[in-house]
Amino acid sequence: MYQKQIEQLVVLQQVDDEILVLEDEIGKAPRELEALEEQLEGFRKRKEQIEEKLSILDEQRKKLGGEIEEDDAKIKKSKNKLMLVDNTKQYHAMMREMDSLEKLNRMREEEFAAVKEELARQADMTRELDEETAEVQKEYDAKKATLDERVAQAQKQLDKLQKKRAKACEVVPPPILGRYEFIRSRLDNPVIVSVVDSVCTGCHITIPPQEYNELQKGKQILSCPNCQRLIFWSEHAGGAE
Repeated sequence: MYQKQIEQLVVLQQVDDEILVLEDEIGKAPRELEALEEQLEGFRKRKEQIEEKLSILDEQRKKLGGEIEEDDAKIKKSKNKLMLVDNTKQYHAMMREMDSLEKLNRMREEEFAAVKEELARQADMTRELDEETAEVQKEYDAKKATLDERVAQAQKQLDKLQKKRAKACEVVPPPILGRYEFIRSRLDNPVIVSVVDSVCTGCHITIPPQEYNELQKGKQILSCPNCQRLIFWSEHAGGAE
């Protein structure tokens, strides 16, 4: 029974080591996507800003276009009225009004052209951003699919190991299992180690003769007086090591 417990403790340790690796793999996988997610989020925010600017520019374009059409109509109407003017004072007054309208319209047309140019520039930026986003999204989707598969495989293996662990725990008495869990939570691996020629292979310090003699009897599982790891005599290991 003693030897069986030793064997299962060693199995338990191996299983726990594998579980740690798999849990790290499962936990690490999502972090591999974080950089791409941040990049995509940055693209999304940039596009929102561009779309907001495009909306403002488009409103400005419509407003200027309407004002230009309205003033063109006023100028045309003034030119028609000019033909009917019968005194010089009224003629000059209308000419000044027309000049003022034409000057204002030229300014508006220049502003209208600048707005159209900026709209085109922002549209180009949107296209470039969309292309960039599509490339990163493609990379993200491919990596996510791979990671999902890796995580699924790791989880499947983890489930098997948990069952194997539960089976090993059935053989080990609760007090010994409690000591194992306690030591594992406080020390670096390994938790259970062999003693070869009276030397603990965990801390490489010699076991006192009396305790070494007790260990060789193989009646109970002992702890190293120096590192507190669970120990067993290498001759009792069989296939445990």
